[in-house]
Amino acid sequence: MIKLTQIIGSLALVFLGLNSVAYGQTEKAYKVACIGFYNLENLFDIEDDPAIKDEEFTPTGSYVWDAEKYANKLKNMAAVIADLGTSISPDGTAILGVCEVENRKVLEDLVADEQIKNRNYQIIHYDSPDRRGIDVGLLYQEKYFKPINSKSHRLVFKNNPDYFTRDQLVVTGNLDGDTVSIIVAHWPSRSGGQLASEPRRIEAAELGRHIIDSLLAENAQAKIILMGDLNDDPINKSVKDYIRAKGKMSKVGEGDMYNPMYAKFKSGDCTLAYQDAWNLFDQLIISQGLTGEDASSYIFHQSYVYSKDYLKQKDGRYKGYPLRTHAGGNYLNGYSDHFPVFMVLKKEVKS
Repeated sequence: MIKLTQIIGSLALVFLGLNSVAYGQTEKAYKVACIGFYNLENLFDIEDDPAIKDEEFTPTGSYVWDAEKYANKLKNMAAVIADLGTSISPDGTAILGVCEVENRKVLEDLVADEQIKNRNYQIIHYDSPDRRGIDVGLLYQEKYFKPINSKSHRLVFKNNPDYFTRDQLVVTGNLDGDTVSIIVAHWPSRSGGQLASEPRRIEAAELGRHIIDSLLAENAQAKIILMGDLNDDPINKSVKDYIRAKGKMSKVGEGDMYNPMYAKFKSGDCTLAYQDAWNLFDQLIISQGLTGEDASSYIFHQSYVYSKDYLKQKDGRYKGYPLRTHAGGNYLNGYSDHFPVFMVLKKEVKS
């Protein structure tokens, strides 16, 4: 049982309520940090960029994407971010990875929304070569996370170098005294079918694993979080075999990663639905440096799928599905086709 007892900024001081008589120990105080990921589903501005295929998201395009709809999209995305993680920490996510954003400008417009403006989210973003122009990015609250370096890693397919997809973003920084590396990814889609498209996701996983290995070579106990829309579930071999993400902490060996989303997928706690099947593509996968029991620095505590009722279709065939901005050619003024996810890290506060 965890009970919030005192607030320190947006990092909450909590007590892990153990029975002091049965366990023979006193209560301990912890700081917590929330770290999340959200697929913003087609966060495009209304301008036609001739370098990418964004014509449908313009006032004269198929979605009739005008200033009012763009403003509504920003407002809706900001409303979710404003609430994400606040059940644990009043400032919500200290770090938030995002994907399906057209450019830096849409992120600047997003963080300027009144609902989250006071958090002063900073932005790390690089343009990817994706034909539709969608990228990944990282938002962070500067008072809790201070970047040291960042790099965008290009994914070039061995047998199809002209197939362009999203880069993988790596940001290393100081999270309240701890060095943490974040990898933000949006792996290739299942277009053409799961099996036919699987080799592309395996190559994306190989790139992610190469980045992880490089970080571990510098520090075997590095605190690494791979987050993103992987377009595969925790049980698929791109994640399980190539990232080496284990579903049970007890199975994690040297160099392996731990995937806390595995148990959620197995229990049906998923992030998106398609043709009456649910998936958990949005994942948060962590290195051994975050799985230990020594809470003198940040370690993993819990992960969550954020799927409150207001994010869901209310009725009809797709009742319970994520409420999208568009569906079936209709403008729904919703949110995203994915639910966001977040995790809680904890660190003991020494008295």
